[in-house]
Amino acid sequence: MRFWKEHGNLRIIIMIVFFAAGLAMVIGGWKMTGKMTGLGIMILGLVLLLSALMIYNKPFEDPKR
Repeated sequence: MRFWKEHGNLRIIIMIVFFAAGLAMVIGGWKMTGKMTGLGIMILGLVLLLSALMIYNKPFEDPKR
């Protein structure tokens, strides 16, 4: 996708925000041992970490697909 190649600074800012928020949510949920809300927070943090990884890889995708 050309959008992510053309807007590199925006991509980096979004990745940093998603990574920091995801890491904080995983650590925060980990501290809530034995509570179901802690598990939910950790899963949401994992989704943010995977989203940051997806945004990182977007400019390197093969455009033929």
